[in-house]
Amino acid sequence: MESLLEKSNVARQKGRYWRKIRNITFLVLLLGFFTWGGIRFYYPTEKGIETGKLNYVVYKGLVFKTYEGMLIRSEVKLSKEGEALTDEFEFSVDNKSMVEKLMNAGDKTVELHYTKYFASIPWRGSSRYVVNEIEVKIDEKEAIELELIAIE
Repeated sequence: MESLLEKSNVARQKGRYWRKIRNITFLVLLLGFFTWGGIRFYYPTEKGIETGKLNYVVYKGLVFKTYEGMLIRSEVKLSKEGEALTDEFEFSVDNKSMVEKLMNAGDKTVELHYTKYFASIPWRGSSRYVVNEIEVKIDEKEAIELELIAIE
């Protein structure tokens, strides 16, 4: 017949076994959650370039103030009814110097180098597209006007 001391030792060992399984399960789930979050919010899915006319750049947000903008792409698509549709590209900018460059490029053709993420983060911006680099393109009309001004 087992003594009370032996029964308590067996119960204590079973308790340790289940606590160990619970802790390992918790750590695996926690690691999975952080891996999922890291991939979802910080792993870029696409890098590319968009070209078009800059429509606007605004500073907005309730808690996290970010710079958001819209680019109207150069190509024009036609709908089924024959109406012209403009193709818009919404983006976020996280660098203050790039925002100043964009604000000076109002209504000019710009080339935006962007990174696309699975999801947006409030402090990075409300768009999944984050602009990394900006190139301001000079149109042919602007180049001719600049040459005329230089000649005068």
